[in-house]
Amino acid sequence: MNSLSSRLLVSVSVLLLFFFGATTAVLDRAFTEAGEQARQDILDGHLVGLLAAAEPDETGRLVMPERLREPRLERIGSGLYAEMRAVDGTVLWRSRSALGFEIPAGASLDLGEHRFTRETLADGTPLLTLSLAVDWELDNGASQPYVFKVAETLDGFNAQVAGFRRQLFGWFAAVALTMVLAFSMLLRGLLKPLRQIETEITEIEEGDRASLSGQFPTELKGVARNLNLLIDSERARSDRYRYTLDNLAHSLKTPLAAMRALLNDREGGDFSRRYNEQIDRMDEIVRYQLRKPAASADQLVLVPVPVEKEVARLIDGLRKVYRDKQPEFDVRIEKGMQFRGDTGDFLELAGNLLDNACKWCARRVRIAIVPSSGRSAAASGMVLTVADDGPGIPQEAADALLQRGMRLDESTPGHGIGLAVVKDIARSYGGQLVIQQAADLGGAEIIVSIPPVSAG
Repeated sequence: MNSLSSRLLVSVSVLLLFFFGATTAVLDRAFTEAGEQARQDILDGHLVGLLAAAEPDETGRLVMPERLREPRLERIGSGLYAEMRAVDGTVLWRSRSALGFEIPAGASLDLGEHRFTRETLADGTPLLTLSLAVDWELDNGASQPYVFKVAETLDGFNAQVAGFRRQLFGWFAAVALTMVLAFSMLLRGLLKPLRQIETEITEIEEGDRASLSGQFPTELKGVARNLNLLIDSERARSDRYRYTLDNLAHSLKTPLAAMRALLNDREGGDFSRRYNEQIDRMDEIVRYQLRKPAASADQLVLVPVPVEKEVARLIDGLRKVYRDKQPEFDVRIEKGMQFRGDTGDFLELAGNLLDNACKWCARRVRIAIVPSSGRSAAASGMVLTVADDGPGIPQEAADALLQRGMRLDESTPGHGIGLAVVKDIARSYGGQLVIQQAADLGGAEIIVSIPPVSAG
C-alpha cells in the first residue's frame, strides 16, 4: 500500500468501523435495557391488576374471578401468563393462557419482595417474569402469605430488538460509506499540491521545466525550495565537471593532431591506418566523456534511447574494427525496446560488452535485450545479455575481472577496465552485472540487469 491517500482512507475506515461499532454496541445495549424496563412496567401493571381482582371466598381462601379484564390472560398460548402460589410453592390459581404450560416457580421470595428476572419454560422458550410476595390480611384480622407472578415470552421483544439492530446497522453503514466517500473527495483536494509536485518533477526530468514553482501550501514551500536548491547545485556541479573535461579535451586535442600528422608522414599504409583508427577511437571517447556532463547540465532527465538503432550502429563499427575476424552477430532485441537513460551510457554498456565478445570469440557473438520483470518494451528496465563462443571466463576469475586493470590475458590489447566501467554504469542505474558460461555457445555470457526507473 504505497499510496498515501490509500493509507489515509484505510486508517479512517478502520477508525470509523471502530467508532460506529462501539456506538452501535452502546445504542443496542441502551435500547435493550429500555425495552426490558418498559416490559417490566407493563408486567407490573398486570400484577397490580391481579392484586385488584383477587378476593377471599367464604372459607377465607384468596381466589381469582372466572374472567379477568386482560384478554390475553384468557387466550390460550397468548404469551402472557399469570399464577398465584402459596409460600410453599403450591399453585393456587393459573391463568387460562398458561393451559398446558408449567411456569417456573423460581427462587423463594421474602414477604414484600418484588423480583424481575429472566426464566425459561420447559421447552426452552425464554420468559420475562415479575414476582411479588404479599401478606394478605383477611376480614377477620388473620393474614395469609401469597406469591403473585406474571410472565411474558420474549418473542415479541426479541423481534423488536432485531428490527432495531437491522435499522441501526443499515443507517450506520450508509453514514460510514457517505463519510468515507466525502473524505476521499476531501483527500483529492488536500493532496493536490503533492500531485502538483510530482507533475512538476516529471516535467523537470523530461526537460520541460527548469525548477519547481513556488505555488504550494506553507507546509510544502520548504520542500520545494530545498528541491530547487538541490537541482541548482546539481547543475552547478555538472557545469564544473563539464568545464574540467572541456579543458582536458582541449589539452589532448593538440597532441592527438600532432600524432596523426607524424603518422601520416610515415610510409606503410596499413601501419598508418591502424593507428589512425585507434586515434579516432580515442577522440570519440574524449568527445563522449565531454558530452556526458554537458547533457546532464542541460536537463535532469532520463530520455528514451532507441536500443535497436544504437546496437546496429555499434555492430556496424565493430565489423570494421574486426574485419579480419569477421564475427557473426546474432541480434535478438524486442521490437520497440527503449532504454531510459543517457545514450552514451548505453553505448558504453553495449559497446564494451560487444567489443570484449568480438575480441575473444571464435566466430559467433550474440546480443539479446529484453524488458526486465515482464514489462513492456517501452519501459525503462532492461536485461542486456552478450555471449560468445570463445574460451569463456573461469568462475573463479569472474569477480577479479570486475576490478579496474584486471585482465586474463596480458598479451591481448586493452586496459582491463571495460567490465569495470560496465559494472559502474549498471550500478549507477540500480542494476547489476553477472558473468557466467553460455550454455549453447560455450563461451562467456555477461548479463546486465537494469531495473525500471519507477517501481510504480
